[in-house]
Amino acid sequence: MNRKLFGTDGVRGTANVHPMTVDMAVSLGAAVGRYFRNEHGGVHRVVIGKDTRLSGYMFENALTAGLTSTGMNVLLLGPVPTPAVGLLTASMRADLGIMISASHNPADDNGIKLFGPDGYKLSDAVETEIETMVAEGVKPAKPRNIGRAKRIEDGRFRYQERVKGTLPAGLRLDGIKVVVDCANGAAYRTAPEVLWELGADVIAIGTSPDGLNINKDCGSTHPKMAAEAVLEHGADVGICLDGDADRILLIDEMGQIADGDQIMALLAARMAEQQTLKGGALVATVMSNLGLERFMTDKGLRLERTKVGDRYVVEHMRAGGFNLGGEQSGHIVMTDVATTGDGLMAGLQFLAEMVRSGRSASELTHVFDPVPQMLKNVRYGAGQTPLEDAAVKAAIRDAEAKLDGHGRLLIRRSGTEPLIRVMAECEDDELLAQVVDGIVAEVEKVATTAA
Repeated sequence: MNRKLFGTDGVRGTANVHPMTVDMAVSLGAAVGRYFRNEHGGVHRVVIGKDTRLSGYMFENALTAGLTSTGMNVLLLGPVPTPAVGLLTASMRADLGIMISASHNPADDNGIKLFGPDGYKLSDAVETEIETMVAEGVKPAKPRNIGRAKRIEDGRFRYQERVKGTLPAGLRLDGIKVVVDCANGAAYRTAPEVLWELGADVIAIGTSPDGLNINKDCGSTHPKMAAEAVLEHGADVGICLDGDADRILLIDEMGQIADGDQIMALLAARMAEQQTLKGGALVATVMSNLGLERFMTDKGLRLERTKVGDRYVVEHMRAGGFNLGGEQSGHIVMTDVATTGDGLMAGLQFLAEMVRSGRSASELTHVFDPVPQMLKNVRYGAGQTPLEDAAVKAAIRDAEAKLDGHGRLLIRRSGTEPLIRVMAECEDDELLAQVVDGIVAEVEKVATTAA
């Protein structure tokens, strides 16, 4: 089946535009409710969390209607980070979990992410089955078997205690001044409270959500505001989360930004030193920098790559028995303590290393020298397929020939937005710009012509 509903991270799009409509959410809720009722006996329940988008209210109610129509009992968590849904799905013995969020996307977008009873995101195969059920329609429950809905008031507190518990016993963050940018998103209360309770001096920004300002000029996709706050307040470190708090970027005391590759390198080296890095490997995607791969090799460790998407990283980790993985964008997955990327948890591990080593953030965030990398995005219209154009294909072949033996090229269509991502790595800056700009120009021609 050619999937039309699910992308690389659930269903995502502009609110009130297909596929992110109320009708779709009701149908999807009914389909996943029926699917999991068929799979599991006994009491049927689902936990639903959301971020701070205005459309979250609409989708929360629509999903609840669809789920209860097929006999699922719904437990509403309200605004919580995505990893909290994974945690609470498993701890509350639910049949599935749902997170309503478009992650780092603008406020007009929204999305629906699905978690199985083990707290891990659903596989492509299960999502395909559910998509088939949405298309075919499902039979509702009998009137007396309709589900109920209940709001859970302490969901985020349960999650906060779990996150704090990942630090070594007795370790405190006294004396560390931390800027935390919550992106006006799901962690706007959770992150500052956790850091304060552990003893940090907290400067919190991006903590005034109004339904429309999530990720707007703040958070991990716009770290400039946090970098300025670090310098203004003389902070030791900055933590930038995205709208649903499953990814992180770090800012050192000099205002320099460190991405997920540097964080993963630090954690992998520390875990290898402590002999807790399972399989002697780190799992990352094809987007991670070549410098990270060289760093791992120099340490006698391996970097295993997957296609883009944190759930593909997790699937590979589980299949190979690995316990550390993530993405350059800041998803950091530690399966010993979490089922999905967790920005706050990763931030705490970094702060713990600052305490343990006595080293500054700038020392800890520059673990390896990255190979120069250039990434550009080109937006295209509905129904367009720029990568199928003959001129674009020719430009890609030409770029691959130029980079042969000098670097690498990655061209991909985003699974969450209508974007073509053009990425290359090369230690020759002039050649790097030449190949990326050449491909981007051809893609833009196609997109402009088709528009």
